[in-house]
Amino acid sequence: MKLPQLNALSLIKDLYLMNRNFCSQDYDYCIEYLNNLLPFKIHTYTNNFNSWQIPPRWDLKHAYIKNAQGEIIYQVDHPLKIIGLSTSFSGLVSKEKLLNHLHYDSRDPDAIPYHFRQFYRPWKRTWGFSVPKTFYDSLSDDSYTVDILTQESEGNLKVAEHTKKGAYPYTFVFVAHLDHPGMVNDDLAGVAAGVELFQRLSQIETKFTYKLILVPEIIGSEFYLGSTPSTQTNILESCFLEMLGTSTPLALQKSLNENSQIEHILLDKLRSSNKNFKSGPFKSIICNDEYIWESYQIPMCSLSRFPYPEYHTHKDDLSIFDEKSFFESVEILYQSILELEKLTLIKKNFSGTPCLSHPKYDLYVDPGQRAFGTHANIETQKLRLLMDLIPSQPKLFFLNSALKSLNIPPRDALEYLKKWQDKGLIDIY
Repeated sequence: MKLPQLNALSLIKDLYLMNRNFCSQDYDYCIEYLNNLLPFKIHTYTNNFNSWQIPPRWDLKHAYIKNAQGEIIYQVDHPLKIIGLSTSFSGLVSKEKLLNHLHYDSRDPDAIPYHFRQFYRPWKRTWGFSVPKTFYDSLSDDSYTVDILTQESEGNLKVAEHTKKGAYPYTFVFVAHLDHPGMVNDDLAGVAAGVELFQRLSQIETKFTYKLILVPEIIGSEFYLGSTPSTQTNILESCFLEMLGTSTPLALQKSLNENSQIEHILLDKLRSSNKNFKSGPFKSIICNDEYIWESYQIPMCSLSRFPYPEYHTHKDDLSIFDEKSFFESVEILYQSILELEKLTLIKKNFSGTPCLSHPKYDLYVDPGQRAFGTHANIETQKLRLLMDLIPSQPKLFFLNSALKSLNIPPRDALEYLKKWQDKGLIDIY
């Protein structure tokens, strides 16, 4: 299937100022837009799960502040100027009360911060604005008129899933979040990188299956994995894509146990790129949906360009989006997938430890017995170590990882393991 080609900058220009809140008209519009670039399956959730409450569908009609002379001094013409899930409010308020409902960024007096807490606590809401500290400090009237009008209805939480089917169902997942209104890199750049990456994958045949999952941050992953358990079937590993359009260095954050194939390959690609980058253990750089996926025993590393000064403010706009850095990020991901395709995956069809000397298997590797003067050569001893290792491996494991401690050439290992496959004990992919 030939898919339309993505111009990443056009996608970001078209969508970044949309009010991409969890449940909203603009979020739905963005999903429809992206569905024209890749075919997505949309998972829609209406019931609360695991004490996570789906917020109401929330769309802003208008919001402004007037001074004592009746002049509009603050107009919400950017999604970040209103706090997420603000309630409607209209009335005359004292300066003191107004200040209690204004939120500014303590790092930058001119920045408008992203206020998102109420999306995760919809049972405890109020009205409010996000403002520059300079505006906050400039207020001198005794009273102000506030008018906020929102439209609310029952919320439907939506997760978009695109699947690139491979020869086998075993799956690597890439995740980005589609919310965060009014910002370019967090995480619309991750969404665009995912779309560009999967458009490239659509042009080739793959051994493994790959998924791109676009979520409302954190809560979307929880519903996707927990509320619909079938989505976990055959997932091997995952990687979070975020903030990939800034000119800051790439940052690889490792999975919880630091043992996923994706992170090892990404690290090798970064080292060979001759570019500045950093890497660190789990949660040492940034943490979003990673801990959700890890809680479902799915390793998740992340590739980002965090930190950058404009993070979580209205200054995360087109002026800091760097196309060269963006496509560099995509290329590293694409080349890493090509390396994943070279891996050999083993699936065990048994549990415990089979008696390999039994005639129906005849797979026992005899190391010899020193007491009787017999001793196998080095190659045979290594195969014996592999024989003993296989039963202790998980149901699905990568051959290259198993061989690391054994120093056995993959060709010799595969020759032996094909005998296991012939006996029905394992499948080799």
